[in-house]
Amino acid sequence: MNAAAPLTLGTAGHIDHGKTALTRALTGIDTDRLPQEHARGISIELGYARLRLPSGRSLSVIDVPGHERLVRTMVAGATGIDLFLMTIAADDGVMPQTREHAAVLGALGVTRGVVAVTKSDVADPEAALAEADELFPGLAAIPVSVHTGHGLDELRAALDRVAAGTASRAQSREPARLHIDRVFTIRGAGTVVTGTLWAGEIRRGDTLELLPRGRRVRVRGVQVHDEPREAAAAGQRVAVNLTGIGVAEIGRGDVLAGAGSRFAATYLVDAELGFPDREPEPGDRVQVHHGTRESPARLAWLGGRFWQLRLERPLVPARGDRLVIRQIAPPDTLGGGLVLDPHPRKHGPSRDVLARLERLARGEAAEPAAASGSPSAGVRTGDGKPGPRPSGETAPPAAATEPTKLSDRAVELERRLREAGFQPPLDSELDARDLAELRQAGRAVRVSKTLHYHPEALAQVRRVVVELAERRGGSVTLAGLRDELGTSRKFAQALLEHLDAEKVTIRRGDEHVLRRAAQAR
Repeated sequence: MNAAAPLTLGTAGHIDHGKTALTRALTGIDTDRLPQEHARGISIELGYARLRLPSGRSLSVIDVPGHERLVRTMVAGATGIDLFLMTIAADDGVMPQTREHAAVLGALGVTRGVVAVTKSDVADPEAALAEADELFPGLAAIPVSVHTGHGLDELRAALDRVAAGTASRAQSREPARLHIDRVFTIRGAGTVVTGTLWAGEIRRGDTLELLPRGRRVRVRGVQVHDEPREAAAAGQRVAVNLTGIGVAEIGRGDVLAGAGSRFAATYLVDAELGFPDREPEPGDRVQVHHGTRESPARLAWLGGRFWQLRLERPLVPARGDRLVIRQIAPPDTLGGGLVLDPHPRKHGPSRDVLARLERLARGEAAEPAAASGSPSAGVRTGDGKPGPRPSGETAPPAAATEPTKLSDRAVELERRLREAGFQPPLDSELDARDLAELRQAGRAVRVSKTLHYHPEALAQVRRVVVELAERRGGSVTLAGLRDELGTSRKFAQALLEHLDAEKVTIRRGDEHVLRRAAQAR
C-alpha cells in the first residue's frame, strides 16, 4: 500500500460517548463549529479535521453526530469513509446508537477500524472491552481518556496500522465524483462546496457537471484541509470553489462529476440487499441513503436477495455503490447493499431478470458474450422519458436461462404450489428455507405478506384478469375475479392487490381498471 495515499476516517458511536472530545484530543481541532452545538453540548452537524499519525501519514476525519434523531446525518458523513473510529464509553458500554452505527457501517461495507473505549478514567473499561469484542470481533479496542491522555498514543498507533492496510480510492482510475455535504459562500470567493471525493481527481480550472441538476460549473480553486492545491485526489475531504452558480442553486446531496462521465440521475435502481434482522415486505416504503442524498422509495422484490428501488427523489448512483436502507417510522436501519444496475427499466421478477442480476452480482457484464450484440432496450431517465442504456449494459435476455437445480425438498414444494393453483397454502404452512430457495430460483412469487404463488399460476391469473376486464368494459371487481377463478375473497383480493402493484391494473374505488400497457402485452 502507498503510505501517503489519501484515506478518510469516520467517527461513530452513541451520543455522549465522546466522539468530538476524542477527535479534539487526537487532532487539536474542535469539530463542533455551530453555537447551538456548544450550547447543547452535542454534535448536530458533520465536523471535519485532519489527523496526523505517527508514521507521518494524514487522515481526513469526519466527526458525526450520535443522537438517534441525527442518524441520517451520520449516514451522510459515513458514506465516503474508508475506515472508522467507534467510541464506546466505559461507563455505558454498547448502547442503541452504537449498534445502529455499526449496522450503517456494515451496510456500507466499511469493515476496517478501531474501537476506542472512552471515559476509561471514569469506570473500569473491562466490561466495555468485552462488549466491543463481541460487536466487532477481531478489531483492536483501546481504553482511552481524553482528560488524562491515557491510551491516546496507543490509539494513534492502532489507527496507523489499520490505515496501512486499507486501500485508497485514489488508486482507482474512475471519473471524478464528489457527493456534496456542505454549501456556503465566502466573501471574495463565491460559492464553495465540500465533500469526500469518492473517485477521480478535481483540478483547478476543471469543468464539472452538477447533478442531478445537469448544470456545467467551473472549478475556481481547490483546498484540502484549508490548504490550496492545484488538484485533489480521491479519498480525502475537499473544498471546491465554483464559478457560474449561486449558493442557493446547490444543496447537500448534489453530486459534482467529471464532465462527460456518464453519471446520471435515476428514479429506479436494481440492487442486491441484505437485511440481517428483519426483511421488509415487498411494497414497503423505506428511506434509501446513497452518498449524501436520501430518498423515500418503494421496495419491489425481484427474487432472492434482489430488489428494485422505486425512488421518489432522484439519486446519482453507479454500479457497485453502497446503499443504506432505513425504516421510515419508527426510524431504524434495516440493512443495505450494492447497486447492480443504476438505470434499469421498471420491471418485476422473472427468471431472466434473476439470471441477469446474478451475473451482475458476480461482477460480470449484464449479458453473456453470446448475447452482447442483442438490441438494447431503452431505460427510463429521471423525467420518465426513454433514454440510452449505459455503455456495456444491455436489456435482459429474451431467452430463458438454464433452470436452477433445486433441492429435493424445494422440488416437492414447487410441485405443491403448482398443483394448488389459485389457492396456495399459507406461508406459515411451508418451510421457510425451501420457500426462499424457490424465490431465488424464480419459481415462487410473493403476492402478499402470507402468500406465495407459482409463476405459472400468476401468469394464468393475469390472462384471466385481462380477458375479464375486456369483457366488462375495461375493469374487474374483487367479486368478479373471485367468481371467475372459483376461489375465495381472500385469494382474489391478494391477487388483485398484486396486479395493482405490478401495474397491470389500477384501483379506482371498487373497480380495478386495466392499464393500457397490460392490454398491449
